[in-house]
Amino acid sequence: MAGPTTMRLSSLLAVLRPALPLILGLSLGCSLSLLRVSWIQGEGEDPCIEAVGEPGGPQNPDSRTWLEQSDEDFKPRIVPYYRDPNKPYKKVLRTRYIQTELGSRERLLVAVLTSRATLSTLAVAVNRTVAHHFPRLLYFTGQRGARAPAGMQVVSHGDERPAWLMSETLRHLHTHFGADYDWFFIMQDDTYVQAPRLAALAGHLSINQDLYLGRAEEFIGAGEQARYCHGGFGYLLSRSLLLRLRPHLDGCRGDILSARPDEWLGRCLIDSLGVGCVSQHQGQQYRSFELAKNRDPEKEGSSAFLSAFAVHPVSDGTLMYRLHKRFSALELERAYSEIEQLQAQIRNLTALTPEGEAGLSWPVGLPAPFIPHSRFEVLGWDYFTEQHTFSCADGAPKCPLQGASGADVGDAVDTALEQLNRRYQPRLRFQKQRLLNGYRRFDPARGMEYTLDLLLEAVTQRGHRRALARRVSLLRPLSRVEILPMPYVTEATRVQLVLPLLVAEAAAAPAFLEAFAANVLEPREHALLTLLLVYGPREGGRGAPDPFLGVKAAAADLERRYPGTRLAWLAVRAEAPSQVRLMDVVSKKHPVDTLFFLTTVWTRPGPEVLNRCRMNAISGWQAFFPVHFQEFNPALSPQRSPPGPPGAGPDPPSPPGADPSRGAPVGGRFDRQASAEGCFYNADYLAARARLASELAGQEEEEALEGLEVMDVFLRFSGLHLFRAVEPGLVQKFSLRDCSPRLSEELYHRCRLSNLEGLGGRAQLAMALFEQEQANST
Repeated sequence: MAGPTTMRLSSLLAVLRPALPLILGLSLGCSLSLLRVSWIQGEGEDPCIEAVGEPGGPQNPDSRTWLEQSDEDFKPRIVPYYRDPNKPYKKVLRTRYIQTELGSRERLLVAVLTSRATLSTLAVAVNRTVAHHFPRLLYFTGQRGARAPAGMQVVSHGDERPAWLMSETLRHLHTHFGADYDWFFIMQDDTYVQAPRLAALAGHLSINQDLYLGRAEEFIGAGEQARYCHGGFGYLLSRSLLLRLRPHLDGCRGDILSARPDEWLGRCLIDSLGVGCVSQHQGQQYRSFELAKNRDPEKEGSSAFLSAFAVHPVSDGTLMYRLHKRFSALELERAYSEIEQLQAQIRNLTALTPEGEAGLSWPVGLPAPFIPHSRFEVLGWDYFTEQHTFSCADGAPKCPLQGASGADVGDAVDTALEQLNRRYQPRLRFQKQRLLNGYRRFDPARGMEYTLDLLLEAVTQRGHRRALARRVSLLRPLSRVEILPMPYVTEATRVQLVLPLLVAEAAAAPAFLEAFAANVLEPREHALLTLLLVYGPREGGRGAPDPFLGVKAAAADLERRYPGTRLAWLAVRAEAPSQVRLMDVVSKKHPVDTLFFLTTVWTRPGPEVLNRCRMNAISGWQAFFPVHFQEFNPALSPQRSPPGPPGAGPDPPSPPGADPSRGAPVGGRFDRQASAEGCFYNADYLAARARLASELAGQEEEEALEGLEVMDVFLRFSGLHLFRAVEPGLVQKFSLRDCSPRLSEELYHRCRLSNLEGLGGRAQLAMALFEQEQANST
């Protein structure tokens, strides 16, 4: 019986063997499905899903988004924000800078310990050599002199004792800058610091540890672990160490007696915190060099000197500048060497690119020249010689090459000659005879490009001479972009608009007042208006009608329509009104911190214009004179026609700030010749006016006032920055300016040119002449 049974099982297995994988797969799938169902339907809820009760059940008032579990799917439900009225409301205060809100800190602050005797000598030398490399540089002294040097932030503690000076300096750094900086470098004013290397060192160190880094020195009679950092070579303190040290400063000042501030600080750190000075940390070594007396920095070539972070002692300011010159030359040589290495690597890698050497730009490593996509993007070249340039700012065909432009060309020619001699010496030596032709253009992607045709005299080693004409190309690349520090301004400053009105302009004043009401009074802008009514010598007298009666009535009507609004007006009688004289009258009626916006009756200032006035006019720093958009003469510049049928072509563009509700706009241009609008502070105007009175006296001043505008006063008699920019929000209707013959020759020429250029565009003027010739011929 065993034999047949075994045979039956063997035959059965042979039959089922092809189906075994299928049977095993089904069994495994069913088992996993049963396990999954048991997990889902087991005790407890999914920890990743928050159970939500019925709408009437208890809910968490702080939750914003809820998940309702239904038979179909989870759906989000938005619950409105609810604030408990019983809890006090806390207003969220936003910081002025996002850096403060994020808790970011600057990297390094430098504190210089100086004295009253060396504040104006060594401290000034330190400021001139390293101040531009650090975010903040402070000078601490016991007793300050009568007047601190310009551009230096000096903190006086009132006591020259070394321990007191160091203690108060650390206290000041902790109180005012402890939350703003990661590292604090303390040095003496007789120390020269290689600022770029020090900044790089601070950038490589971790800030989350207590570190006291400098040139380690041993205390007399103390162990090897008790070390302090020599103050003559400077030392770094981490922010965390300064925070821990602050509670122990008073105790150290009373318990530790020392004649040197660096020893006092070292003992205080060791006794209170157990932290000693180290010269090396995280693979970064603080290297210093002790300069021998009467040692020439130009002849010093040791490795310790060339790699030093700080050099001490420096006896006078001249030696400080000589050290700065030497280290600056070393840094420049190192930069040139790195540039050559990078260029060699670029050349080697360019051969492996698909373009090959054809894709290599000149100079190597700089962006390729800008490629224009249309004729409107072509960058033009300016032609010049050694004496003249043929691209002038005032549109003249030829003007002298002088000032910064002349110095720029001279430097380019000298650089070209120096590079030629460096390449061909000692076989040839070149001497410049003259510049034949010169071309330059500014490429915003690369910098200033030059192409020079030079007539040279080549001298061989045997003394043979020959005249050669060669063309060279040069590039002055764009350097690192830096953010210029500007004073902080806000848009909350009140603007005082000043509108001078002549008798001839009285008819246009009501339209200006209506626009002022719509653009300024309706949106409740923080601005006021003063009307300056200029009467002639025989106008507005006894028995004569008042030419400004309608203006006064319109101003009174606005005051009635807008309660709380007051439009002030001043009456002035002048035979030949000057913009400067009129501004003198208004300036005396307002405080010195008033922000003036000098405007015209054709100007329509709005909220955007007023905000740009607030932001661009900076007290003691900058005056702003916008360039308005002047519409062409409607008789010559036809209005835009209604949209044509499809395929008729696009309409010409509208002028900036055009209002569709005013009707069909006409063309125009930004009038660079006009300078009637301006934003400036009263204090700046008074300072420029006082300087004008001091430089020009008597009859000369009277003549100058007749031919000057306010912008010319700032330009000639003020040290402020004068900012001119196009203002698309100032759109003026066409009007011919009254060019007084009392103006100076330059102002009269600008006035006439403004009227002529404001008639129309070239195509419109050409069409008008063509139509006139057609009419005359018939």
